[in-house]
Amino acid sequence: MMMKTYALLLMTLLAALPGRAAPRNLETAIFAAGCFWCAQDPFDKVPGVVSTVVGYAGGKEKDPTYEMVSTGTTGYRESIKVLFDPAKVSYDQLLEVFWHHINPTQGDGQFSDHDHQYTTAIFYFSDRQKKEAEASRDRLARSGKFSKPIVTSIIPATTFSPAEEYHQKYYLKNPENYESYHVGSGRTDYLKRVWGSE
Repeated sequence: MMMKTYALLLMTLLAALPGRAAPRNLETAIFAAGCFWCAQDPFDKVPGVVSTVVGYAGGKEKDPTYEMVSTGTTGYRESIKVLFDPAKVSYDQLLEVFWHHINPTQGDGQFSDHDHQYTTAIFYFSDRQKKEAEASRDRLARSGKFSKPIVTSIIPATTFSPAEEYHQKYYLKNPENYESYHVGSGRTDYLKRVWGSE
């Protein structure tokens, strides 16, 4: 039992390294959902998700920092890298989690956060992920939930750099600040209004 636990921990740590492929039988997904503090909590609660790491995706500058990305000029977006077991949770199910925690019609950021680093995106690793993401987006567009077009980008995964340690699991490290931000940004009210108890 201890060996199995150690092996799973090792796979999780390796998968968190930038540019590292997912271990065999596990898959990787990357989503940009606005402030990455608000992305980690929902995905951590999904059965079948092995690990999550928040960071920066889509830019070209080497070793991005929070201060660099915060300028909105690096091309990076605040993102979350999700390592998951497809035998327990499908990519399509993760897409549903993603859609249920963002405003896909907001093109200038998310809620009270504005600029490129807060815009939403799905970074796909394969043609299958791309097709599933597009099909999921199209179903959402036909759902009648939104009066405006969906503007979330669906683009190839390129670079991902983990964010600084103090950003990881922020909702656990600073629960009061996290809750205050989640509510104050307008995210909480919006998600309740659009999705209710879904």
